Order: sequence, then structure tokens, then C-alpha cells
Amino acid sequence: MPHPEYGHPHPDPASAGHDPGADVHSLPPPQPAVRAGHPADLRPSEHTGHEQHDRHAGHGAHGEMFRRRFWVSLVLAIPVVLFSHMVAELLGYTMPDFPGAMWIPPVLGTAIFVYGGAPFLTGGWTELRSRRPGMMLLIAMAISVAFIASWITTLGLGGFDLDFWWELALLIVIMLLGHWLEMRALGSASGALEALAAMLPDTAEKITDDGHREVPISDLTRGDLVLVRAGARVPADGTVTDGRAEVDESMITGESKAVTRQVGDRVVAGTVATDSALRVQVTAVGEDTALAGIQRMVAAAQASSSRAQALADKAAAFLFYFATIAAILTFAIWSLLGNLDEAVVRTVTVLVIACPHALGLAIPLVIAISTERAAMAGVLVKDRLALERMRTVDVVLFDKTGTLTQGRHQVTGVVATTGTSEEELLALAAAVEADSEHPVARAIVAATDDRVPATERIAATDFRSVPGRGVRALVGGTEVTVGGPAMLGDLRSSVPADITAVTERWVARGASVLHVAEADRVLGAVALEDAVREESRQAVDALHARGVKVAMITGDARQVADAVAADLGIDEVFAEVLPEHKDAKVTELQQRGHTVAMVGDGVNDAPALARADVGVAIGAGTDVAIESAGVVLAANDPRAVLSIIELSHASYRKMWQNLLWATGYNIIAVPLAGGVLAFAGVAISPAVAAILMSVSTIVVALNAQLLRRLDLDPTYLART
Repeated sequence: MPHPEYGHPHPDPASAGHDPGADVHSLPPPQPAVRAGHPADLRPSEHTGHEQHDRHAGHGAHGEMFRRRFWVSLVLAIPVVLFSHMVAELLGYTMPDFPGAMWIPPVLGTAIFVYGGAPFLTGGWTELRSRRPGMMLLIAMAISVAFIASWITTLGLGGFDLDFWWELALLIVIMLLGHWLEMRALGSASGALEALAAMLPDTAEKITDDGHREVPISDLTRGDLVLVRAGARVPADGTVTDGRAEVDESMITGESKAVTRQVGDRVVAGTVATDSALRVQVTAVGEDTALAGIQRMVAAAQASSSRAQALADKAAAFLFYFATIAAILTFAIWSLLGNLDEAVVRTVTVLVIACPHALGLAIPLVIAISTERAAMAGVLVKDRLALERMRTVDVVLFDKTGTLTQGRHQVTGVVATTGTSEEELLALAAAVEADSEHPVARAIVAATDDRVPATERIAATDFRSVPGRGVRALVGGTEVTVGGPAMLGDLRSSVPADITAVTERWVARGASVLHVAEADRVLGAVALEDAVREESRQAVDALHARGVKVAMITGDARQVADAVAADLGIDEVFAEVLPEHKDAKVTELQQRGHTVAMVGDGVNDAPALARADVGVAIGAGTDVAIESAGVVLAANDPRAVLSIIELSHASYRKMWQNLLWATGYNIIAVPLAGGVLAFAGVAISPAVAAILMSVSTIVVALNAQLLRRLDLDPTYLART
């Protein structure tokens, strides 16, 4: 895009008719941008997602609690298992015999029950009081029965042989591990609001009658005059009163083009004056700024997200009722048969064999392995529900700039007059641009490096920048100019018809056009565009092959968007969309009955990412976009969306397979444990029940491990 020297081929309507004003020669020399901080004005409040922040912080706290209790319980469980007679007989070793050895399992088992089992006991009581039985109540029943039965046996009461100390210890340890993994998967960091706030500087340079004074931005009020140095962020929304600068608004618009802001133009808090200083009169601060508005939209979108109930909880509720009814029937039937001892043994066996070892790991283990597998493929899964929903997505909505395109200028066309080759024109333009650091200049120099041999490159002297016109330099004693439309007017030279025919086509598709003139004669023109990624074309084709529609959203002009869409074969285009309307387009697609995945990288994408059924952030994007998404792509490769889809399908299959096994095993094993085939001599003892319970867990764990064989290479998936 043309920088201040070149002017803009398509003037910004907002700046039309404004006097450019004088350069700010009186301003102090530029200094580095002020370090971004966390001003009080934009800290999360009850209006900006504080509840969401607390909820996600709670996941982290619960995860730490389960982690700590898991490790302590694991250490205590080792001697409990080693001093178990059943384990010793099973593995064929002789237990150490010393005074008090027999009390190691009950004492340490009690400690594990009280400390490690506390979350399940309290959770079970909560489920019981709320009349919503589930995983916690089932675990609480299992460990309580095992604990009471084990103490009855240890104390020699009732004549029962129901020593379950080692089963109790391992059950609690495995449950703690499963819930720790689950909390880690659920603990999606809610940093979006903080990331937005951090885009503002800590301080502002306020202009007063006595000079310049640095003040906290919280002290700014409407009407204050502030100085924004080159390279610094605008501290508050305001109007330019003096100066002219190219302002990087990508953190608001998500678009790569810097825009010229001059006297009378509005500037937005958090944007960056890239090349010159500005004087800005503050018009809005704190909650009234555009940045705070986006912050509120992110919070609202997050709050409106659906909350799906975990499949494991539903299965646990079913298993709870099944096991409870089976245990009651078992005790009643055996009691009626006049065998109270057998009634107690059978009832305990039913509850032990129904212990949800496998069910507790069925979902968390799949999540842990799938997220780990995804991370190895450059996909960070922050929200397990986002991963589950990805398999149902039927529309992927891509942001254009920086996602489907490279987000930087690239020479996409060169045309030269008769007698001048394209290589000669590029070499001439690069010679003039060599001393400029602007992205446009770098794009021209890079294109020349790729296309022109080193021996044919030339040098220029006396480089000059002409604001609003272009750049000039002497090449071989002749002045050569590279610039935009305003430069042509100054030269008063006509553009050859063959050049005009080509440049009109470039302009029609939204390209920026720079002309190259020697003295007063136009030699040719260069087109610069935000080039489409080759990976984008592969991603769109592969999504279509999977029956998924592709849409694109951008703030760019319609002709720019249509050109990119036609090139990639995109199904639907939303162009000229204002930042505050992007999430509304997601809602529009959802209201049509679509399940939408939004892929973006700009701050203006954050509300849309949160609103979508699945938000996918490009890893190189801004922090707020990353924090608002459920999935983050570490690399700027849109094909990685295919990895998420494949992983979602595979992990969903594993979840269902594990759930079916964990519940199906109980449907078969519980009646056997209750003694329905006792008349035929088939009865499961508590020891066998514990072994079967462990085998069930191993089956679930091995099945989940098969996810590691899944190939998530985007290049491979784009070809299949």
C-alpha cells in the first residue's frame, strides 16, 4: 500500500476534504513506543467479562488441587499396594513382616480416603443435595463402601473378608489423575480481556501550556491534547489537530494497509503512528473507547457460548442408577435366600466392580492425548468443547488478511513501455526505493532480488521523499520518480494507453499501483497486493472435498474481496465489514442453520472468534485473537484447519468407544457380580471384580493411545 510519499490510490472517505496541514517540525525527536501495560480503565469489570475470568481461573485452581492431591495420594498408595496380601499372592512375593506392618494399609488407606477422596465425597454430597447424581456421587459411593468394608474386615467385625485397601487407594489415585487431566483440558486461559487492555500504553504525553508532561492514561479527560510520537501507540480515541502520519490500525481493522491520518481525522486508542508524530485531542477515554467496545463484545460473545454437558457425566448418571439398583436388588435377593454373608459380599462386589475407573478416564484421557497430539502438529486446543464441535462444522469462515493472504505487500504485476523490459523497470524502481524502509519499498526491492540478476542492478543517489507524492532519486544523473496518482499530476505527463489498459485491470481488482517515471516520461507501473497463500488454495479445495463450505470475511473493498474469492473458489464473501459487525456475520450464518468455525488473527476478529461455534486463531495473530479462540494454529497455515477436523472426528470416535466399553463392561459385569449365574457355579469374587475393573481401565487407556497414530500433517491431509 502506498505510504505517505506515494499517496493513496483510493482515498479514505473519512479523510476526504481535509487540509493535509503542515509537518510537525516543532515536535521533539521520536522515541520508542511506550511499553504496553494494563491500565485501570480497561481492567475487567462486571461489564467486561469478570465472571468469565473468574470461571476460567477456577478451572486452573481446581486443576492444581487435583494435581497436588494426586501426587500425595500416589506416594501413599505405593506402600498400601505393596503390603496388600492379595497383590503379594498375585505377584508372588513375600511381604515384609515387622511389628505394625498390618496397619500400614488401613492407616495410609484412611489418609488417602480422607485427603485424596475429599473432592469426590464433597462433590458426591453436592450432587445428592441437588438431586443430579453423576460421576462424583458414584465415586463417593464406591470409595465409601470400600472404606467401610475394609475397616470392618481389619477390625475383625462380622467375620467378613472384605479387604479392599489397595483397590480403594488405586481407585482414588486414578480418579484424581483423571480429574486433573480433565481440569487441564477445561482450563482455557481467559486472557482475551487482559490482552485487549495491554494494547494501551501505561502513560500518555499530555501537552499543556507549560510543555509536555507524562501522565497515566487514567488521568486523561476529554479535550486534553496529547502528543503521539512516531512508533508510539495512541493512548485514547481522539481527533488529529496537527501532523500527518501513516497509522497502523491492524489491531482494530485486522487489515495490513496502514492508513494516512491527518488534521481532522479520527484516531483510535491502541493504534500506532508508524512514521511521524501527531497531536491528538482526546474525544473518548476508558470505557467509551472503541477498544473498550471490542472488549465488551468479546465478553458478551464468550458469555453467550453454549455449554454442552460432558458425555461422561451422562454415562455416570446412568451407571449410578444402574449400579445402585443392582446393589439393592442383590442385597435384597440374597437376604431373602437366607444368606446374609453372601448378600454383603455380593453387594460390595457389585459396587466395587461398578467403580468407574474406566469411565473416569474415558473422556479425560482421550482429551489429554488428542491435545498433546494436536500440539505436536502445531495445533493448540484450548477448549475441549471446541474440539468436539469441530466435527459438526459445515462452514469455515476465514478472515482474509493474514489468514488466507500473507498480510504483507508483494509485487504481483509489472508493465513497461516499449523499449523497456520489466526487469529494467524493476531494477530502476528498486534503485530509487533502496533507501526507504517502508513495506512497499521492501516489496519492490525483494521482487527485484528475485527477478533481476545482480549484475543488472543499478544504484541511485540523492534520495528524497515527497510526502503525498512518492520518492525520487538520481540514477545516472537523471531524476527517477516512483509514486502514486498525485505524482502523475505533478509530472503533467500522459500515461501510455497500453500501460493504462493494464493498470485499470489492476485497480479493478483492488491492487495498489505505482508508476515509474524518468524525468517527465512514464516508463511503466508496478502492482502491489496482499498475495494469496498457496496453502489457502489447498485448504479450500480440501474442505470442499470434505463437504465443508468456505466463506471469507474482510474489511477490504468489494472488488478486492471478490478477486481473492474468485482465485480461491470461495463459496460466500462478506466484504467491507466494519470491525463491530464481524461477529454479526457469524450470527447470520448460524441463524441460517450452519455450524461455523471462524479463523482469524486480528483484534477485530476476537468477538467473531468467541461467537463462532469454534474459534480458530492463527498463532502469529494478536494476543487477543488467540485468547478469544478455542483452538490456536501455531503456524500461519490455513490447512491446519483440516488437522482440527480430522482430530475432532478421531477423538470423538475414541470417546464414544471408551464410553461404550466402560458402560457396556458394567452392564455385563455387574449382574455377574450380583450372582445371577451363581446357580451354575459362576460367581465373581471381590478380588476378581477388582482385577476386571483394572482390565477395563487398561482397555480404555490402550484404545486412547491409538490416537497417537493419527497423521495430522496438513500437507498430507490437503492431498487426501
